[in-house]
Amino acid sequence: MKKNSLLKEFYKRTLLTLLLSSCYYFVVGQITNNEHIALLELYDNTNGKEWTNKWDLEKPVSEWYGITVNEGNVVSINLFNNNLVGNISESIKEFTQLKTLNLAFNKLSGEIPQNLMMLSNLEVLKLEMNRLRGRLPEVMGNLESLTEFTVFNNFLSGEIPPSIGKIKKLKVLNLSSNNFRGAIPDTIGKLENLEVLGLFENSLDGFIPSEIGNLFKLKELVLANNQLNGEIPEELGQLASLRIFQIQNNRFDSIKNLDKMNSETFLVFDYDKKDTDLKFKKINATKTRMVDTKFEDDDNDN
Repeated sequence: MKKNSLLKEFYKRTLLTLLLSSCYYFVVGQITNNEHIALLELYDNTNGKEWTNKWDLEKPVSEWYGITVNEGNVVSINLFNNNLVGNISESIKEFTQLKTLNLAFNKLSGEIPQNLMMLSNLEVLKLEMNRLRGRLPEVMGNLESLTEFTVFNNFLSGEIPPSIGKIKKLKVLNLSSNNFRGAIPDTIGKLENLEVLGLFENSLDGFIPSEIGNLFKLKELVLANNQLNGEIPEELGQLASLRIFQIQNNRFDSIKNLDKMNSETFLVFDYDKKDTDLKFKKINATKTRMVDTKFEDDDNDN
């Protein structure tokens, strides 16, 4: 009898523990405790009480604005244009199954956390139109699942890390309107799936790497407003898919190799006004602009 009584008590306690656990996971939206704490840190670090769309912390996490939960993990954080002010917390590393992180068009400052580079499942990383400073982490190449990385219109500096060439799935890379300096790493030529490369308005110098000619899927190449020099590589003539090509306001010694490019397919082709007297056999002048190019988001003010 005593043994049966002990077994009943054991089963009762086990059932109670399971019920309490179930209630807990309902409250936090079926995610782990670490992820729940990391979300609260994000909310606190970016002045969540002043967000445009605030979180009701008494509701399940799966009902919080911009949060998508799947199979017990946060897989998407989309807080685009939501008045976030502050820093990105190091606890961002807790979202191990995160696929999308969109914090664009806010007022985030500080540096991009090194820990963010641990999110090997991340596919989309959008941080544009903020106030981020510092360098891109040298270990950018760890984000091997990334297909889109946009950080234009920030205050990032230093050189573009060569490890970026390891992100073979990357389709969109936009680092425009920052303070990047030094040469464009030739490892960018390894991004065989790249369709958009935006490096507009930085302080990049040196030659355009001939390896960019290997990016056969490239549709947009925006290099305007830098300090690039030397010649336009003849290998760019291999870019049969190119539709937007902007090179104005640089320091090129020669652009004669533009003659090797099939510019009849260009939708946008921008180069310096001083070069208009040069004759290119395939240039369609009706699709040529000789003015500084603006991005569609330039009128949005931080």
